[in-house]
Amino acid sequence: MKNGAVTLLLQQIRCPLGAKPDYEVFADTLRCCAAISNIKLGKGLHSHVVKLGHLSCQLVSKALLNMYAKCKALDDCRNLFGQMSHGDAVTWNILLSGFAVSRTHDTEVMRLFNAMNISEESKPTSITIAIILPVCTRSGALGAGKSVHSFAVKSGLESHTLVGNALISMYAKSGHVSEDAYSVFRGIAEKDVVSWNAMIAGLVENRYMQEAFELFCCMLHATTVPNYATIANILPVCAYLKEHFAYRLGKEIHCYALRRNDLVADISVINALVSFYLRIGRMREAESLFQRMRFKDMVSWNSIIAGYTSNGEWLKALKLFHEFMSMEMVRPDSVTIFSILPACVHLKYLKVGKQIHGYIVRNPMLREDTAVGNALLTFYGKLSETEAAFRTFMSICTRDFISWNAMLDAFAENWDETKFVELLRSMFIKGIRPDSVTILTTVHFCATISRVENVKETHCLAIKSGFFLVHSETKLANALLDAYAKCANMEYAFKIFESLAEKRNVVTCNSMISGFVNCGSYDAAHSVFKRMSERDITTWNLMVRAYAENECAGQALSMFHELQWHAMKPDAVTVMSLLPICAQIASVHLLRQCHGYVVRACFEDVRLMGALLDIYSRCGNISCAYKLFHAAPQKDLVMFTAMVGGYAMQGMGEEVLDVFYHMLTLGVKPDHVIITAVLSACSHAGLVDEGLKIFDAIDKVQGVKPTMNQYACVVDLLARGGRINDAYAFVKRMPIEADSNVWGTLLGACRNYHEVELGRAVADHLFKVETNNIGNYVVMSNLYAANAKWDGVMEIRRLMRARDLKKPAGCSWVEVEGTKNVFIAGDSSHPQRTSIHRTLSVMDQQIKELLKF
Repeated sequence: MKNGAVTLLLQQIRCPLGAKPDYEVFADTLRCCAAISNIKLGKGLHSHVVKLGHLSCQLVSKALLNMYAKCKALDDCRNLFGQMSHGDAVTWNILLSGFAVSRTHDTEVMRLFNAMNISEESKPTSITIAIILPVCTRSGALGAGKSVHSFAVKSGLESHTLVGNALISMYAKSGHVSEDAYSVFRGIAEKDVVSWNAMIAGLVENRYMQEAFELFCCMLHATTVPNYATIANILPVCAYLKEHFAYRLGKEIHCYALRRNDLVADISVINALVSFYLRIGRMREAESLFQRMRFKDMVSWNSIIAGYTSNGEWLKALKLFHEFMSMEMVRPDSVTIFSILPACVHLKYLKVGKQIHGYIVRNPMLREDTAVGNALLTFYGKLSETEAAFRTFMSICTRDFISWNAMLDAFAENWDETKFVELLRSMFIKGIRPDSVTILTTVHFCATISRVENVKETHCLAIKSGFFLVHSETKLANALLDAYAKCANMEYAFKIFESLAEKRNVVTCNSMISGFVNCGSYDAAHSVFKRMSERDITTWNLMVRAYAENECAGQALSMFHELQWHAMKPDAVTVMSLLPICAQIASVHLLRQCHGYVVRACFEDVRLMGALLDIYSRCGNISCAYKLFHAAPQKDLVMFTAMVGGYAMQGMGEEVLDVFYHMLTLGVKPDHVIITAVLSACSHAGLVDEGLKIFDAIDKVQGVKPTMNQYACVVDLLARGGRINDAYAFVKRMPIEADSNVWGTLLGACRNYHEVELGRAVADHLFKVETNNIGNYVVMSNLYAANAKWDGVMEIRRLMRARDLKKPAGCSWVEVEGTKNVFIAGDSSHPQRTSIHRTLSVMDQQIKELLKF
């Protein structure tokens, strides 16, 4: 149609009969040039207009002015405007609309508006106001916007629908929706669908969800019929309501759209419905809608991919992304990249992420997008690919604060202290002033590496930079408090805690409790807990953990029951905090209750499964431990370590080796903990050769140096195998000086094999490195006594008296029908002591009678 008009005009211009085109054809053709942004043809027509003397015609001159404005040829537009003799409102509006397109000309727009206002030829109209107000909004000039509003009131334009709609939008985007915008809305004499949509969108944008929904209900009762924009605005509101209520309302709106052909045929409505269902987790409905769409635009694909990632459907998101990549009509944009990279992170698909990076490099628009570069940087950082992250960082043309903070975060997450400090220094050298996120990242990193001096330096910088004068003060103060607490500087942590007396929140108190618990100040932690007016699940978990670590099983269980009484739902951390109590009181019954809750709550935390497995083993139920291990779909190092430890505890050496070698075949790299457990198992099972083979492989195969505990395990391995002299020679050959653990292990072996002379030599070393451990003296004394070396016994006892060493009372406990029974040597306070002593006496007599035979 547009090309046809241009062709018709050209035919008339080239007509041999000299026929002149009329004004309307010129005007129509210029409008076509504006629509297709053909500035070259427009300028050609301008020259013909001048030659034919038609510039004086207002219809043609305005069409020319509009063409230059739409084609963004603003200099030509201004020049033509200066040549026009009549500057009526339409002419001014065309000029203003041209300059208003780009935010770089906001100042010029306001200058032109003022010039129009003081000119005698014309005055601003409702269209003028509608052009000016969005400029005031995006430039943040609310004062200028209010001045324009005052002018509209004085001119009687305020009640005009077009002006009212623009005012609503301005006040809503400026955060003044509940009063100013709503006041304007009420004052519009004839509200159209744009009025309602603007007001609803403003309320949604400012998080007034309930008010937005109520206004939508009012709209349904009014004469105005909702359009596609209304549906797109209200569906996100429904998603914020309670789940079942949200679903019901969304379905009703969906049905309403289906009854109107104009809505069901609009792709933006279907996209909004897909997004709505995804937001409330209704994947089936969203997938069904998406699959039935006849045409899918960029928003459709981005919505479904983002929906999958937000609902944890990482594989589905990736599959759909590959399908999207195969499309020819539309190609992924920056929003697609933002949605799919988190899926690659969660799935640890580094290769796929690199392929996406390649796609970005081949697309200039994406390659030059800072936000896309930041997303890639974060992707590499999360997968510990700091070198690739840094290369991406350096390739970003225009780095913003997010770029610097994301790179700092990548170094922090991978504990790369040197590069973190270098980048922070580079930031200062380039004159980039850290923002609050930079400060928070630095504080968290200093806490992670336990550098209290660096925490103090960052604290000082935050004060100098004035970050404590803004609304984020509490967040930063909480981070600093937490950092000081993690660095065990409770004095500074408490000072910040006290300074936040009027601004404390749950996070503040939780950080303080955590610090006290980590320092062993359980009473102080309890004091903070008691003063809290509001508590979350983290608070309760910390207190359960505090009592569990302090071996106060009764109080820990009481705290757990109180947690439930306050309608708190235990999470995976709660169960993790309870599990040590099961081991402390050897309660399989409580352990099974915890396990049952984990199953019912569908917790899939690998660390939690490893902890359950470990406690089952400690409680002697190795069969349940193995069932847990065998059923686990994902087995990491923690799971393997727990299973190895469980078998080792039961003396099942062969099974330990089977699990360990299976782990190696799966490519899981062992750490010192599991190697120590395997060596210990080999020692207890008498698997000397296998244990020595694994020890030799620590340095040669794994490329790490053995720890002191592993040396002690080898000593025990050789000693238990009867190779006492080999064990002593091994200790003397150690590349590092043996500690009390190694010498103590060897001394115990000497006692078992009655090696008195060797034991004396070992004891001399042991008493030097660990003077006050009474257990070592008892072992040596027993060695002397077993070999009738009474002088040696007396000598050891004299040493014990001289050093004021006393053996602590022995203690044991057992759970019977859910009740823990504690027995301490020399104590006679048990309520059933008479019955217990009688039973023991009978058993003792029966044993003696059996020995006679």
